[in-house]
Amino acid sequence: MKRIELYENKIHMLWEVTDAGEIKLLHFSALPFEEDTLTSKTGTQSFYPVEILVSGQDRVGERHGHKYIQTSPGYRMKYREFRDFRNERGRKLEVVTEDHITGLDVTSHYQFYDGISVVRAWTEVRNRGTEPQGLEYVSSFALNGIEKEGLREFDEKLELRIPHNAWQKELDWASYTLRELGLSSTQPHSMHRSSKTIGIGNTGNWSAKEYIPMGYLENQETRSSLFWQIEHNGSWYWEISDQDGHVYLKLSGPTEHHNHWWKNLQPGETFLTVPVSVGTAEGGFDEAMGELTKYRRAIRRVNDDNENLKVIFNDYMNCLFGDPTTEKEIPLIDKAAEAGCEYFCIDAGWYSAGYWWDGVGEWLPSKERFPGGIKEVTDYIRAKGMIPGVWLELEVMGIKCPKADRVKDDWYFMRHGKRVYDRSRYQLDFRNPQVRAHATEVIDRVVNEYGVGYIKMDYNIEPGIGTEVDADSYGDGLLGHNRAYLEWLDGIFEKYPDLIIENCSSGGLRMDYAMLSRYSIQSTSDQEDYVRYATITANAPSAVTPEQAAVWSYPLTDGDCEEVIFNMVNALLLRIHQSGHLVNLSPERFNYVKEAITYYKTIRPLTKKALPYWPLGLSAYGDPWVSLGLEAEAKDFLAVWRRDSQSPVQEIPVKHLKGKDVQAVCAYPENVECAYHWNKEAGTLTVELPARVSARIFELRY
Repeated sequence: MKRIELYENKIHMLWEVTDAGEIKLLHFSALPFEEDTLTSKTGTQSFYPVEILVSGQDRVGERHGHKYIQTSPGYRMKYREFRDFRNERGRKLEVVTEDHITGLDVTSHYQFYDGISVVRAWTEVRNRGTEPQGLEYVSSFALNGIEKEGLREFDEKLELRIPHNAWQKELDWASYTLRELGLSSTQPHSMHRSSKTIGIGNTGNWSAKEYIPMGYLENQETRSSLFWQIEHNGSWYWEISDQDGHVYLKLSGPTEHHNHWWKNLQPGETFLTVPVSVGTAEGGFDEAMGELTKYRRAIRRVNDDNENLKVIFNDYMNCLFGDPTTEKEIPLIDKAAEAGCEYFCIDAGWYSAGYWWDGVGEWLPSKERFPGGIKEVTDYIRAKGMIPGVWLELEVMGIKCPKADRVKDDWYFMRHGKRVYDRSRYQLDFRNPQVRAHATEVIDRVVNEYGVGYIKMDYNIEPGIGTEVDADSYGDGLLGHNRAYLEWLDGIFEKYPDLIIENCSSGGLRMDYAMLSRYSIQSTSDQEDYVRYATITANAPSAVTPEQAAVWSYPLTDGDCEEVIFNMVNALLLRIHQSGHLVNLSPERFNYVKEAITYYKTIRPLTKKALPYWPLGLSAYGDPWVSLGLEAEAKDFLAVWRRDSQSPVQEIPVKHLKGKDVQAVCAYPENVECAYHWNKEAGTLTVELPARVSARIFELRY
């Protein structure tokens, strides 16, 4: 037996190669390894670094139920090689194992990023045998012993935070003990095992329709954390459960049992799992999300948009609501330019004279809406000093689109010999080169003929488990489509490097870093209540970097000054998605919009590098007070919202500034009633907001 121990970017890892020729991952933590934390009666037996389940293989031993433990041939993989080297990103580990019965070779990849306490992991499976092997499950990352540190029982000391997500209910984090989720400690300490799992996942093309593909686990006894995200735009799954006296975490893309995915791996073929990232930190949620924010910046496509953070006006929310015309757009364009916006996006409806939902697909401008042509409007936008944009939804074709029945069925998702419908639309299959050519032709036309430099790429259907066309399973077809779409998107950005494309899926229903490593900007919600939007704003940096998180600001026609200010504060620390009937605002209220955008342009060089924190904790939709902080260079930015609180006064703790001399300034708006005081020894900012619904931006300078 030998061990391989390493310490990289504040991550401790320990591997063990057994006398039986197996390799085990014993430790992955911000804390050093302690031998006496290995308490299982079976020793390190179940600390497999990868789980693989193949059809026709016997799963021996454990009561596994639906758990991905004691997978076969996962449990009998033999160690062959450990590679440790550096590349342009940082340190790289590759662990190679093999199974002589099936002929499967597995390489477990672990990519470090210099200075960041996060590892990207994925698994490569190659069939070197003579027979096909049916893959039912392959983990991207597997770790047992996530509860090891500390003395208390795991169901007491481990707090799991789950990011619930839904349309207009995005980023609704909730915290649980493992006991509250049904994973109680009921057996002797050295043998914890059960058939219970905490399983979170997604099946389908809306990757975040119920949960953001990420999670956070904190050992409250040791104040250390484990956190992760699954970087996939389709089906995925993660689970936590107990095995052999310990608690494990396993992350993957689609599986057969949960997601209808099965891959018949032919001799000579290789399969790659979806990538995941796993990090660990000392401290709490803020420290973990700081590391994840740095990692997200490191893996995304280099682009000017995330450097410049331009202000976008979009005519949809609380404005035209999908009913644009030349007559309506011209005065809006004038006011958006006057307010200081730098992009102007014509949203849905520009391609149809009337009801357009089930007729989308050709993306040709409506002559009724734009008698002088859409280019007349886009040219006017440019003449006003802004870059024009349009709304598209290229992954679907409406059932009443003239082109829909002129193409073959293999353009679409198919199940049981029938086209897959959802909300009167078909799902296009991007594995088909003709589909990709169709989508590219639309991009070429709007960019080269209409002069568009911004695209709001929406996606409003859920086609379900996948497609049977040219696939081993429905989920296999879906995974192929997901990857083909990303490859197509990479080609579009290579062709048009200055084009900005927003990731929108009924708001934030595909908030994942398969998409966001390409797209520079993410729609956070379709939330129409600006007061509730404060929760989405405050929580957004947990899932998206601040400079990628687009937040609607839509002053109401019949609102007051505090309503305008609240709307603008919603967006100021992230990305401004300006909307609302600006033409209808009084001069006083419109000036608050202008002041906010002017202020935003002064702080965006700092906020694009800042790290988020949550002084009052993550926000719930019913919270009377909400706060989001960004820690930048020599100053912090602090957004504070009062939402019908009984008290006008709130103390905002800023723990990392405790004991420091800080100059507190109400930065937006400058000349509106607001009392505040920095308490040096307590490390708190006391704020008084007289209006029951109001908000402010503070700067804490030091």
